[in-house]
Amino acid sequence: MQGTTSEISPNIGSEQTHNNKLADRLLVVGAWMIAISMVLLVGYLGFWNRNPFNRNLPAFGLVAATQEVDSDANLSQPTSQTQLQSALVTIPLPESMPTAFIQAIRRYINPYTIIPTRPREDVITYTVDTGDSVFGIAKDFNIKPETVLWANYNLLKDSPDMLSPGMDLKIPPVNGVLHEWKEGDTLKGVAGEYKANIDDILNWPGNKLDLTNPQVQPGEYVMVVDGEREFVQWVIPTIPRGRAGVSRSVYGPGACDGGYDGAYGSGTFIWPSGNHFLSGNDYWSGHLGIDIAGATGDAVLASDSGVVVFAGGATGGYGYMVMIDHGNGYQSLYAHMSQVSAVCGQSVGQGQYIGAVGNTGNSTGSHLHFEVRYVGGFVSPWYVLPPP
Repeated sequence: MQGTTSEISPNIGSEQTHNNKLADRLLVVGAWMIAISMVLLVGYLGFWNRNPFNRNLPAFGLVAATQEVDSDANLSQPTSQTQLQSALVTIPLPESMPTAFIQAIRRYINPYTIIPTRPREDVITYTVDTGDSVFGIAKDFNIKPETVLWANYNLLKDSPDMLSPGMDLKIPPVNGVLHEWKEGDTLKGVAGEYKANIDDILNWPGNKLDLTNPQVQPGEYVMVVDGEREFVQWVIPTIPRGRAGVSRSVYGPGACDGGYDGAYGSGTFIWPSGNHFLSGNDYWSGHLGIDIAGATGDAVLASDSGVVVFAGGATGGYGYMVMIDHGNGYQSLYAHMSQVSAVCGQSVGQGQYIGAVGNTGNSTGSHLHFEVRYVGGFVSPWYVLPPP
């Protein structure tokens, strides 16, 4: 028994040693796997937290959109993180992919994106339509009304009342004078004529001038940037009651003989029509009155008491018109009327009917052209009319 025992004992010890070494290796491998797993987990969580789209969202599980981005929101503003998160949606994947869902961002069209554009440098053509005015056209193209008149003298003769539907107007890109170059013109002479700076003419890209040797051929157009000139005014003159009137052959059949006396004004004015807003040109240096909105046939009223010194057709684009001398230095004028009921020498009271709104003369739509003059000079009607 003793000999048998001595032979078996070494084998048992050897097997136990082997098992102990195997267990130790398994523990080491397991520890490394756990360590590697922890490193991977930490890295994953760190990446998740750094992703701006995943902040404040659960780290695991499926992501589903719980609300839509407000379609009425101002999408021209930078999209906030909250909007981006609310735009997250779940998209089903093909059956072959076991993950079932992925996280995605829904795209929204932004119709308000402003794309920067280069300033216009070329002169363009605009065809006048019914209801247009020089003042309104200038506003649409972000230039001054004077610029439109100066660029189209051959058509308008510096008078906005000469505008008519179908006209093709030149529309300069900037304020100033569009000058047609003539034989003998020089840059210095043109700049002096329009009170402009030579450098502004040379450096305007639309002129396409060679700075080292600027040459312009007769008939070509040059934009005189910020240039200006005096207007050639053609208006019905002031007609006081106490002297002879103007010539019918020059100013139209509505001209009165003059030498009248009668009612005197109060020095205060009322609106000459039921409407108290504009439909065309305002008062400015090239338009010495205001265009009051109105439909053909609307009543025209005397703005103050006085004597009628012009009643009927007028030349120069006014159409049918009435002028009243108020006997205190003021005169008022009403133009483009469809009919005139007042007559020469008639005394009228403030608010009395003198005719109807129309579209006669040079006019692109029904309205009342209203002027106020004082001691022969023009006064803005806004200074004497009550607030609208």
